[in-house]
Amino acid sequence: MKRKSFSLLLVIVCVLCGCSKKQEIPEDNIQVEEEKIQIGMSFDSFVIERWQRDRDVFVSKAKELGAEVNVQNANGDLSEQISQIEYFVKKKMDVIVIICINADGLADVVKKAKDQGIKVICYDRMINGGNADLYISFDNEQVGVMMGKALVEAGIETKKVLMLCGPTTDNNVAMVEKGFSSVMRANNVEIIDVMHAEGWKAEQAGDYIYDNMDVVNQVDAIMCGNDCLATQCIRALAEKRLAGIIKVVGQDADLEGCQRIVEGTQVMTVYKPVEKLAQRAAEYAIKLAKGEDLGELSTISDGVYKVPSVVLEPITVNALNIDNIIINSGYHLYEDVYLNVSR
Repeated sequence: MKRKSFSLLLVIVCVLCGCSKKQEIPEDNIQVEEEKIQIGMSFDSFVIERWQRDRDVFVSKAKELGAEVNVQNANGDLSEQISQIEYFVKKKMDVIVIICINADGLADVVKKAKDQGIKVICYDRMINGGNADLYISFDNEQVGVMMGKALVEAGIETKKVLMLCGPTTDNNVAMVEKGFSSVMRANNVEIIDVMHAEGWKAEQAGDYIYDNMDVVNQVDAIMCGNDCLATQCIRALAEKRLAGIIKVVGQDADLEGCQRIVEGTQVMTVYKPVEKLAQRAAEYAIKLAKGEDLGELSTISDGVYKVPSVVLEPITVNALNIDNIIINSGYHLYEDVYLNVSR
């Protein structure tokens, strides 16, 4: 029994000694976890369907790369977006990503951020005079060209079209209009009226149809600035028994837009692979935060400065290629796109 007690005591002493050794780790060997890169992201609003997808992909990719993202929604209020950016400056974010409400309203607050050494990315929309560190978007003029070509190919017998566009405060709107108008001029098609929906409020497109049937009855086709506007436009046309008769195009490949294409009430939409855009933006944000070289980039003027730019190519989607581009890519599910169509 004495031998067993002595052995047990020896084991206890060894264990205690082992514990004490573990506690005596030199402070020099303690690894301090590196602080994560902080990214502030201010959205115009989430009225447009695609922005939720942009947000989710960007946040996921940024986290994968070791960053934390603080997402704010300005709900279409410019003063609120300015306050959000000022908050990000106060919090000393490494990078601020902005989907701007008004191209002319943020230059001053962007300067505040840059004066504090914070990098600024214009996401999808340019900020005029902001001297941002990066602008990343799609070729918006090409979007307009694609819309115009789709309508010309579908046939415009009256040689008259109507444009229901987004707000003039969005730089992309002017670029889309430029591309679309160039195709109309080349094909001797008259644009008989242009409406701009303030704040991308889609109901204004429907209101225009109801209030301006004298104009609507003159045209064969309507260009809508995005699929949200096209939704309200086509609903109003349906009440006038003109859905599918007057040809309509849009952009963003929203689910309802894709459903209308297979149903035959919308000619086409422009698919902008936002997953690619958001992922690339997240990668560039990390590089900017780390002070890494972005590589050789083209530049686009913001009206004052030349801004390093990444411009991705949009894709035309119609009834012939929608399965391949939208469904096979996983952007929307087959059963959702063809929900109202028996096949």
